[in-house]
Amino acid sequence: MKPCCRILMAYKSFTNCAIQNPICPHTLTGNLSNLRLNFIQNRKFHSCPCRLLALRREIGHTQKPFNSNWGHSRVCSKVGVRRSVPVIRCVASDWKKYSTTIETRVNDQNFERIYVQGGVNLKPLVVERIDEDTESAGREQGVDAGENRRKAENEGKKEEVLNGSKVKIPRRQREESEIEKEAWGLMENAVVTYCNSPVGTVAANDPNDKQPLNYDQVFIRDFVPSALAFLMRGEGEIVKNFLLHTLQLQSWEKTVDCYSPGQGLMPASFKARTVPLDGNNEKVEEVLDPDFGESAIGRVAPVDSGLWWIILLRAYGKLTGDYALQERVDVQTGIRLILNLCLTDGFDMFPSLLVTDGSCMIDRRMGIHGHPLEIQALFYAALRCAREILSVDDGSKNMVRAINNRLSALSFHIREYYWVDMKKINEIYRYKTEEYSMDATNKFNIYPEQIPHWLMDWIPEKGGYMIGNLQPAHMDFRFFMLGNLWSIVSSLGTPKQNEAILNLIEAKWDDLVGHMPLKILYPAVEGEEWRIITGSDPKNTPWSYHNGGSWPTLLWQFTLACIKMGRSDLAEKALAIAEKRLPVDRWPEYYDTRRGKFVGKQARLYQTWTIAGFLTSKMMLENPEMASLLYWDEDYELLEICVCALSKTGRKKCSRGAARSQILV
Repeated sequence: MKPCCRILMAYKSFTNCAIQNPICPHTLTGNLSNLRLNFIQNRKFHSCPCRLLALRREIGHTQKPFNSNWGHSRVCSKVGVRRSVPVIRCVASDWKKYSTTIETRVNDQNFERIYVQGGVNLKPLVVERIDEDTESAGREQGVDAGENRRKAENEGKKEEVLNGSKVKIPRRQREESEIEKEAWGLMENAVVTYCNSPVGTVAANDPNDKQPLNYDQVFIRDFVPSALAFLMRGEGEIVKNFLLHTLQLQSWEKTVDCYSPGQGLMPASFKARTVPLDGNNEKVEEVLDPDFGESAIGRVAPVDSGLWWIILLRAYGKLTGDYALQERVDVQTGIRLILNLCLTDGFDMFPSLLVTDGSCMIDRRMGIHGHPLEIQALFYAALRCAREILSVDDGSKNMVRAINNRLSALSFHIREYYWVDMKKINEIYRYKTEEYSMDATNKFNIYPEQIPHWLMDWIPEKGGYMIGNLQPAHMDFRFFMLGNLWSIVSSLGTPKQNEAILNLIEAKWDDLVGHMPLKILYPAVEGEEWRIITGSDPKNTPWSYHNGGSWPTLLWQFTLACIKMGRSDLAEKALAIAEKRLPVDRWPEYYDTRRGKFVGKQARLYQTWTIAGFLTSKMMLENPEMASLLYWDEDYELLEICVCALSKTGRKKCSRGAARSQILV
């Protein structure tokens, strides 16, 4: 067979890699600073009838050759023909060792400027074929590596070789139960491969589902618990592949009705497809088809995807020791592009992110537009990740400064204005309104009549939580589980607040856990309020789906928060409830009713992040030292950073002292 290479990334601009993936020699034009690849627009794939093994380039006397292997090509026969695997190597690796710099200016129109100093002359591609002997040798090496890992596990430890370094994974304390074995079998069946490499897990894998819709795709947010389960088991390859493939998808053309969003936007999901090669039904190729929201219900961009990607990138480094991945020039640039979207100046007076409805896990209309807690908590966690991961140099110092300033301002804003407990609700109940002054107590002009009647009887004496949203003249008093859990995990809340959140969950166990952990929000909106807020959404009826449904996938985040706060007993109690029902109910996506008694009326079965959430929770409780790598302690240095100190006008009155005083209580 004569293979034909296909490059799957339709790059919009020259920002994600120092040198982009080449197609053919004639597609490379101009000098490096103006280098562009002539891809067919609108996600059509450009091809050439050649077999590509490597991209060679001339290197100056002062430069070392780059080493990377992220370019992808795949051609296969449809039936009964052995596959040939062309490989393309692209220049995008350890940028610290070479004369490559990334210059970053926050809030500048030309945010990312990548230069390769000392000119590079590109030579034509060397065309070669990988014959069967070489391919077989590669397979044998893979078998040997797998055999070595199995031997290490039998000796009481599991080792994974990543970039030349061995990372020891603690030995499991006991034999897996039958339920865990079943769960791992389902997880492995849900793995998606691309070019013979694992790249993620599908959202759901129910063999009886005849209309999977987009549940047969790999979602970024859904894959996070799966990734953690694989990492804690010592299997890092699938996570590394996922991070790099989604990074490449970041640069695709994203257009809805002639408008393109920001360049750093990450896709909500992607699907590995097999399509005919040039109309030839006898030959097919594998492609990755991303969805940035242009196909989603409501056409909403996934704001949380980029935040989850950064969080997972840090977790990968912590659990494997492979920090070289974080240092790659393409990865560093991808982080900056995401943060540029988040840190760009706008009209907002608050440090919190302004988003539309349906831009996170709650991806349908549920009245969370504005500044929802879930986005703010993930944003804070992603900023703390970036603070650790970003390489500090002259080109990134402005970005690092912006991150520190936003972390400081955001932590104060959430702790001061989102927190409610019995004392705070009583203060709001006595608020004066229409205050016009720099010293106003009711800064957001909240009317006391907004306090719902259910809250006055529901809030416990000991305990509190972060409200769901805050805008001028509006406080959303609903309890949102994911946002509160990540306030604990990321230390967005103070230690005292974090403890109070778990106290509230324990006090209101029947409401928030019930027969299946955990409620995505409480309480559900009903009646006329439901019709107004959801638009009469038949899927978000009261106590179903995102409107008060119970989601088992939240279990791993609850477990992580409990381990951090020394309340593993609560996590074990919730896990025991889930373990009794999930296998019997065939691992559903969510549960309905006020106490979570029934499987959701439209819930998909064999939902992967339900399975992964259960497994990850199990492993975290068995290996709390590994779980400790995934959360953050209080950063006292952030309390000393205050943008108010930069003002010389005297108009700003800083209340940072009040926030700092809460830490030691």
